[in-house]
Amino acid sequence: MKLPIVVGVIALLAVAVTGMYTSDFTAYLGDNPTTCNNCHVMDAAYEGWFHGGHTNWAKCSDCHTPHPLIPKYLVKAESGYHHVSAYLLGNIPEAIRAKEKSRQVVQENCVRCHEATVADIFEAQMDTDRYCFECHRHTAHGERGISLLPYKHEEE
Repeated sequence: MKLPIVVGVIALLAVAVTGMYTSDFTAYLGDNPTTCNNCHVMDAAYEGWFHGGHTNWAKCSDCHTPHPLIPKYLVKAESGYHHVSAYLLGNIPEAIRAKEKSRQVVQENCVRCHEATVADIFEAQMDTDRYCFECHRHTAHGERGISLLPYKHEEE
């Protein structure tokens, strides 16, 4: 290897390690809800969750990431990339809207945790083509949470 390439790789690693250290990168690998609230965009969602019905039962990642280890961290990495990009480029939305992929993860987690209730719904042959949170908008984040903002699909 040539010296400029080695110096460049070392410099890049130094910048990456410094960035990870100063941003407390390892906190984002865990499941502490206060980490999710590091960005002001999440204030209403965190506040609503903290005072809502799920605070004693579920943390952010219990609903918003898959439970198997590898898919969980792939979702966390993708979300982290989008959040960091938005912050660095100054393109921070007023409210974060879930993409279709995220809505599916949340739905799967609703069904997983509330399996008996969902079975009753399926037996009653209710509308099963809708997401749970379309009707239960205030359940996880409470009345104070992001649910106060109008629900919109990503396409709108």
